[in-house]
Amino acid sequence: MRIEDRIAIEAPPAEVWAAVADPLAVSRAMGSGMTVTPEDPDRAAGLGARYRVLINVGAALVGGQVEIVEFDPPRNFAWVSFTGVSHRLRLRVRPSAHGSTLTLRFAYDAPGLLGSVADVAALPRIRGLIDGALRWVKHTIEEGTPPVSPGPSLLGRLTHELINVGVLVKAGIVAPMRPDKLARIALAANAWGATLATAVAAGAIRHPDREIVHDELSYAEMDERSSAIAIGLQQLGVGEGDAIGLMARNHRGFIEAVVAASKLGADVLLLNTAFSGPQITEVSRREGATALIHDAEFTKLLTGARRGRRRVIADGEAGDGGSVSLAQLAAEHAGERPPPPGRAGRLTMLTSGTTGTPKGASRGAPEGSRIPSLDAPAGLLDRIPMREGIRIGLAAPMFHAWGLSNFALGAGLGATFVLLRTFDPQAWLQAIDEHRVQALIVVPVMMQRILQLPQDARARYDTSSLQVVSASGSALPGDLSTRWMDAFGDTLYNLYGSTEVASVTIATPEDLRAVPGTAGRPARGTVVKLFDEHDDEVRQGETGRIFVANSALFEGYTGGGDKTRIGALMSTGDVGRFDEAGRLFVEGRDDEMIVSGGENVFPKEIEDVLARHPAVAEAAAIGVQDEDFGQRLKAFVALRDGQSVGEGQLKAHVRDQLARYKVPREIVVLDELPRNAAGKVLKRQLAEPERD
Repeated sequence: MRIEDRIAIEAPPAEVWAAVADPLAVSRAMGSGMTVTPEDPDRAAGLGARYRVLINVGAALVGGQVEIVEFDPPRNFAWVSFTGVSHRLRLRVRPSAHGSTLTLRFAYDAPGLLGSVADVAALPRIRGLIDGALRWVKHTIEEGTPPVSPGPSLLGRLTHELINVGVLVKAGIVAPMRPDKLARIALAANAWGATLATAVAAGAIRHPDREIVHDELSYAEMDERSSAIAIGLQQLGVGEGDAIGLMARNHRGFIEAVVAASKLGADVLLLNTAFSGPQITEVSRREGATALIHDAEFTKLLTGARRGRRRVIADGEAGDGGSVSLAQLAAEHAGERPPPPGRAGRLTMLTSGTTGTPKGASRGAPEGSRIPSLDAPAGLLDRIPMREGIRIGLAAPMFHAWGLSNFALGAGLGATFVLLRTFDPQAWLQAIDEHRVQALIVVPVMMQRILQLPQDARARYDTSSLQVVSASGSALPGDLSTRWMDAFGDTLYNLYGSTEVASVTIATPEDLRAVPGTAGRPARGTVVKLFDEHDDEVRQGETGRIFVANSALFEGYTGGGDKTRIGALMSTGDVGRFDEAGRLFVEGRDDEMIVSGGENVFPKEIEDVLARHPAVAEAAAIGVQDEDFGQRLKAFVALRDGQSVGEGQLKAHVRDQLARYKVPREIVVLDELPRNAAGKVLKRQLAEPERD
């Protein structure tokens, strides 16, 4: 494929040449559509200079390593790839009556690279990049400053979403159906927007008798019950725009509550089941919750938070003296349906709070956009083979962004969910066996707990039905991915993201076999860049702060404040690096780096090495103050059952694999590492003085 365009610029050829005859200049002109990293940053552009180039053509990254093969000032400049997808870029500057003419030509030789539909659909995207680059150069030269980017064109967005639709068609979310069903789904979407209420209603229309919760409830029953519950909540005084605090484990009541709230246009505050009473009271006050829906087991814990708030029990048939239950509301208002609200309900998820007080991160249906993006589901389904009607074991907690996003995705796929209220490794193996679970949604610590079971206990269960194991919520430690796939097959997908930025990168089983521990490549519709402390992009292979742009960035913390942003890119709060294949490695939190004796140290590297010791089940490292070195490393480990190891042996294990300044000065053995309900290690607890 070859595309060429040209533009007239009112400037002499030498001036135009000076602005474009460098791959880094071309990258600036292309904006987020191209990333260029010099192989030798000290070498000026010229014949033989080499760079790593990635060009986002919408459905894939076209690129690899390139070399300048033509450099004829001030006339011709060209590079050709010698690794990756074969492509060529050529710039030509010629004098004209009013200045110069600049021509840009791009070609790649990869028939079928993107698939037959995507190859055709990518053409407008590439043309848009070339046209935008030429206009950028013209404006910069003639006006003296770069133009303000207007954002992607309508045609470009349509093209991008067309490819997204193709991904959803392949997965079965989008499928041919009778016109009356299509009209009913459209009415539901118009009533409730891009919420879980619409997903469940669509499931009730497409496959009403299919179970949404295994052995408990069909899609049609869930739709009817949630409508009745919405009416009941309304009569209790909960209305459009009100905030409902929800504290429940993974069961049907959690789903009923969220869907019912969506049908009212109410907002839902997802409360962590591991919160203390004072935390719940403070978060409920801060976020303005007017009602609480909770499991009966949390009644005493909510003593402070429930004062002055309406309460509903999420599980059981009846509440205590001061509350009713979802089951009661569903029975009392069976057959009733609420009118469409005037707004779409929003979800407020709480950050994990591993380094401080949890913050509310609000997320809702996109507004003010003529083309709502399908990047979120397409980004996952483009890389992870989950298909319509799949049976999903949802082990990750639904109050967490990872668990909830997989419920939303599964509901769109018409999935049947297998739910257990608490995580027990053997119980989940039994559930996979009994219910023939095809996709298991976990956080990494759950994988560790399953692998810690004795081999004979694991061998009792048939897990051959598993096609996908999706892990996220925290980094994969040590060689966990290899040990898991050796035990359960090459079905593991590792996702990196956060409450604030949603899904960022996805590592496939092939990625994890090649380089265990990688977070993978950027998901479809996501741009990832690494910046240094001066907000400049780092060179290939160097560590930098991770910044992300996608359609699912959160809107800011509900209590005020935001993540650091550079243009359209938002900080994840982590640092990482890309390898030569474009795979991301997350090296830790940007505020966890310590400087020991003048050397920068990221704790995760030490944690991974310790976790690979045969006696160690899990490890964590933190920085503590040191009079001589400023800071020093202190590590904590939990051992495998029946194992013992000395501190000196562990230090020697680290010293054998890493530089001496990365060896912890102290290694403490604990029974287990403190974790939150989503499986993340609570390092602030490790840093508490009583542990010293």
